[in-house]
Amino acid sequence: MDSRRDFIKKSALAGLGMSFSASSYARILGSNERVRVGIVGFSDRFRSSLVPSFAAHAKDMNFQFVAVSDIWNRRRDEAEQYLKGKGLISDNFVKCRNNEELYDRKDIDAVIISTADFQHALHCVEAVESGRDAYVEKPFAESLEDARKALKAVEKTKKIVQIGSQRRSAPNYHAANEFIRSGKFGDITMVEMTWNVNQPGRWRRPKLVSEIRKEDTDWVRYQMNRPKAEWDPRKYLEFRLFYPYSSGIPGQWMSHQIDTVHWFSGYDHPRSVVANGGVYVWKDGRTNADTFTAVFDYGPENDKSKGFQVTYHSRMHNEAGGVKEYYYSNGGMINLDTNQITPEGGLQARAAKEMNMQANLLPTIQLEKGAPVETSANTGADDMTSRHMRNWMECVRSRNEPNAPARAGFNHSVANIMATTALQTGKRVTFDDKKQEVVLS
Repeated sequence: MDSRRDFIKKSALAGLGMSFSASSYARILGSNERVRVGIVGFSDRFRSSLVPSFAAHAKDMNFQFVAVSDIWNRRRDEAEQYLKGKGLISDNFVKCRNNEELYDRKDIDAVIISTADFQHALHCVEAVESGRDAYVEKPFAESLEDARKALKAVEKTKKIVQIGSQRRSAPNYHAANEFIRSGKFGDITMVEMTWNVNQPGRWRRPKLVSEIRKEDTDWVRYQMNRPKAEWDPRKYLEFRLFYPYSSGIPGQWMSHQIDTVHWFSGYDHPRSVVANGGVYVWKDGRTNADTFTAVFDYGPENDKSKGFQVTYHSRMHNEAGGVKEYYYSNGGMINLDTNQITPEGGLQARAAKEMNMQANLLPTIQLEKGAPVETSANTGADDMTSRHMRNWMECVRSRNEPNAPARAGFNHSVANIMATTALQTGKRVTFDDKKQEVVLS
């Protein structure tokens, strides 16, 4: 076993984006034992959605928060006060200044990671290499290097990791997946996806930006393996607006929707991506686009005659159209807004007869109702995330694979990174499976 000094030294390197060897900590949980959970990053997302989702099942599953790790002292204090008011923490709840302090403890079985987008993968590595299971918010990774490192660590340690792609725990999405996989839908021919809002304050935290002080946090540790930069409270608190701390729209929104394409189709990543967009409306100093469109080609690498196209567009300055996910086949469509399978757009008898073909029309089927997708900045508790949290809790106990394993996170990261690269370079982007690298055409 590493001495405490050696462990802290190695962990400190991990905090800067470097891997460290696994700790000997790995408590075997009894069926009636409480699962002790640490919080890695007391974020807005954690407070508004993950806490109520956790609270809905904590008593039944015998889970409890016992510690928080956050490099901003204000967040540590807020976590303690907020969770104490909800009755979700132990009497000896501990506030850790960083993850080294957290993982040096022996009373942590699992963690929930809700930090900045670019930190998720490396914080996942820290968790599993220290012997802890983890619930990791999406996007899984914002660089291929980080994605590869995290997937390798999860597969090597065999820890239970649930990626926060909560559609994978929603009954309507499961029903759609089963219908497609059964062959009754026919081949997917096209997918259309949108995510539109009109929220000038989205991902902005002006009040907090004016209040945070560099001396109250750890800016060096925050940057991990990103290029070192001078203190910037906006990049700390409004990281979703600035690359390379986040890709913005692809990482935050597209990662949810493109993940369903991989799930339903069985393809790990696109064959190619082209993208365009820019900052057309919100001229607030951001570098990530407020308007984004990507076109994906999916299909087998060895047969270009088979496949389908995915169009994705998102804008942050006009909410018309909202959030939509439409799957098309020659026989009709699946509308995951209305949760219906319908013959809409399918091959009609008249058109088929002219070509000596048979009509191809799907039946009308109502999928099991799912929770509506919430697009407000503070998402609140929702059925998808609640189900997803419970699935993770159950898998921590059973050691079964969760609904959104690390491999699914790796795959959505590949698609996000391909799209972001296409946007930044203006090039058509492909992916080399053998080298596991993005390729510019």
